[in-house]
Amino acid sequence: MSTLPPRAGRRCHNAVNPLHSCVYFSPDLGKEFAELGVENESRVYFAARGAALGAVGAGAVTATFYNFNHELVARHLPAVWSDITPEAALDARLRAADSTLRRVLGEETIASPEMAEAAALALRATEACTRHARPLYAAHADLPVPEQPHLAYWHAATLLREHRGDAHLAALLTAGLDPLEALVSHTATGKGMAPRWVLATRGWRRTDWDAAVERLRGRGLLDAEGELTDAGTALRAGLEESTDLMDAAPYEHLGAEGVDRLTELARGFLFTAASAGAFPEDLVGKG
Repeated sequence: MSTLPPRAGRRCHNAVNPLHSCVYFSPDLGKEFAELGVENESRVYFAARGAALGAVGAGAVTATFYNFNHELVARHLPAVWSDITPEAALDARLRAADSTLRRVLGEETIASPEMAEAAALALRATEACTRHARPLYAAHADLPVPEQPHLAYWHAATLLREHRGDAHLAALLTAGLDPLEALVSHTATGKGMAPRWVLATRGWRRTDWDAAVERLRGRGLLDAEGELTDAGTALRAGLEESTDLMDAAPYEHLGAEGVDRLTELARGFLFTAASAGAFPEDLVGKG
C-alpha cells in the first residue's frame, strides 16, 4: 500500500521534468551541436536524447521515443553518427544544460542551498528506479552524475523523466494507442503538445493527424468536435494511473516529506525558468 497521498509522485514528476525538457527548446543546444557540425533541429534532438543508447539506428529511437514518424527518424539515424559520436553528443547536451539553466534560473539560484537540496532529494529518489524494461532510463542511468548541483539535479530529472516515460509507453501499448493516437488524445486533454508543434517536430502530416482523429472517433474516444468523450477522458485518466503505479518506487523511496519538499523546490525553479522564457508560449494547447 502506498504511503504517499494520491498522485503525489505524479505531481512531483510534473514539477521536476520540465527543467530537464527545457534544454530541448533552448538555442544553446543547437549552438553546441552546430559547433560540432550538426545543425538540423531533428538531427540535434535525436542525437542529444538518443546518445545515451550509443550509436543506434532509427529502429531503436523510434521504439523508445514512441511518438515520432519512423520516416523522419530514419532520415537522420544512423547518419548523424558520421558527424558526431554519442560521447560528444552527451558532452554537448550537458554544456547546453549548464548554460541554459544558468540563463533561465540565474547564478544566485544555481549556487543556492535550495539547488543543492533539490539535487540531493532527486538523486535519492532515483536510487529506487529500476532498469528492467526501461531502455531509455537504463541507458541514462549508466551515465556519471555531474558534480555541480544544478547539473546533478538536471541529471536526476533526466532519470526520473525517462523512468516514468518508459513506463508510460507500456501503458499506451496496453491501451492500444499508436504513436499519433497517443499524441492526438493527449492534445485533446488540453495538456498535450499543440498540433502545430506535433506536425512541425514529429514528422507527421496533417492527413496523418486527421486519420488518427477518425480512428479515435471510431473507438468512441473523441466526439465530432474532436473533444474527448467520457470514454476518452476515462482512458487518459487510466493511462496516468497505470503509469503512476509503474513509477511509484522512486517517490515511495523518497517518502512523503521528501516528495513534498522536492515538489516545492522544483515548482519554484520551474516558475523562475518559465518566467525567463524557457518554454515556447504556444507549446501546449488544442489550437
